[in-house]
Amino acid sequence: MLHRLTISELTARLARREVSARDAMQACLDQVARVDGDIKAFISHNPADALAQADAADKSIAAGADFSAQPLLGVPIALKDVLAVKDQPLNCCSKILGSFVSPYDATVVTRLKAAGAVIFGRLNMDEFAMGSSTENSAFQTTRNPWDTSRIPGGSSGGSAAAVAADECIASLGSDTGGSIRQPAALCGVVGMKPTYGRVSRYGLVAFASSLDQIGPFTKDVRDAATVLEVISGHDPRDATSIPQPVPRYTQALTGDIRGLRLGLPKEFMVGGLDPEVKRAVDAAVTHLQSLGATVQEVSLPHTDHDVAVYYIIATAEASANLARFDGVRYGARVEGADPLEMYGNTRGAGFGAEVKRRIILGTYVLSSGYYDAYYLRAQKVRTLIRQDYLRAFEQVDAIVTPTTPTPAFRLGEKSGDPLQMYLSDIFTIGCNLAGIPGLSLPCGFASNAERGTGNAKLPIGLQLLGKPFGEETLLRLAHAYEQSTPWHREKPSLHAS
Repeated sequence: MLHRLTISELTARLARREVSARDAMQACLDQVARVDGDIKAFISHNPADALAQADAADKSIAAGADFSAQPLLGVPIALKDVLAVKDQPLNCCSKILGSFVSPYDATVVTRLKAAGAVIFGRLNMDEFAMGSSTENSAFQTTRNPWDTSRIPGGSSGGSAAAVAADECIASLGSDTGGSIRQPAALCGVVGMKPTYGRVSRYGLVAFASSLDQIGPFTKDVRDAATVLEVISGHDPRDATSIPQPVPRYTQALTGDIRGLRLGLPKEFMVGGLDPEVKRAVDAAVTHLQSLGATVQEVSLPHTDHDVAVYYIIATAEASANLARFDGVRYGARVEGADPLEMYGNTRGAGFGAEVKRRIILGTYVLSSGYYDAYYLRAQKVRTLIRQDYLRAFEQVDAIVTPTTPTPAFRLGEKSGDPLQMYLSDIFTIGCNLAGIPGLSLPCGFASNAERGTGNAKLPIGLQLLGKPFGEETLLRLAHAYEQSTPWHREKPSLHAS
């Protein structure tokens, strides 16, 4: 059962020499073999390499390794297929990258390795991180471990599902408009999107460069604090990385939240909010009050513009970032009679429908005659959105919202309606536009029986939003809530797990 442990539980046993890193890695590999045929979180993994890394960790432990210096020593961690690992495939779940193999490690990977982590496996995602359901992958569709007829969320659906299904101890994903927090909520795990600039983006294949951030998926809040501490910090190879000291996040987990002020944005209680989600979030707020936090209403008056602003800015940046995938430098290539035809053939065959949709929209809003009307105006409204949050944080220490408007929906349910799919991120987008940190953690369950697919439960996520570089406060709040509620201990009913 080693695959079901948290990071802190596993490292404690490793430090006491009760188990080996090889045993832990083998337990995860066995779980992948048992359940991933149904879940489809992994698109590839190399058992021999993973076990060799685990053996190296065991040698370090036998030699008296210091777990305070290497807090992830021997811990199996899997990665979203958008992060570069030297000599491993890097496809972004797109045909256009073909058989591309990364020539270098992303900074977060370098830091995970330095902390002793065992890096194994590439996790499924929406192509180029564009989607909310992991149905846009060129390779396969990941399924929610709580109900395999439903989506795990996206774009980091594989990262969330793998942790929820105990196929790895933790994972990394990326969050451009909710792509960590939304699948974390739908799969019943903890997902953390750090402040923009807190974690280096070097080695992350860009979707929208002013919005993207890398963050962890974990089984509990303490693990999120541990991984975040490892991957955070200034990196001169990323011009947007902020040179600010990294706190000891795990020391913030005091359990005491007395006096913390929480804000409830009145604009977030929208008509489309599922009644069971509302009940769970309301109960969570009441519970936080019982722990000593105070609650007041705040206003984020430009919230109505979040989705429109996001899908202008994000698609514009995607149009520019994805221009490099042209069949000339690397990846797939489809020949043509001349270079222009080759470009068209390559990009037409290599990109999926959602990526094409966003490139077309982004190119349009950047085109002559429309730049001022759309892109420039969206940037101005983005500034107003950020100011809304900063103004609210003058009154409160954190903002509390639902993570998603509904529990996980059925596979294919929204595939034919892009607008409905985009609205799945209505509560998470503002965090990216404002550049602030956000965290999702389990706060209850919706009854799947009422939704016509059996008696399984569907997780509900609570979102905590913080001031820029206010991750400590979010982790403190989340940990206090988590440790006084039962939700994080629930597991999906996977066979043979």
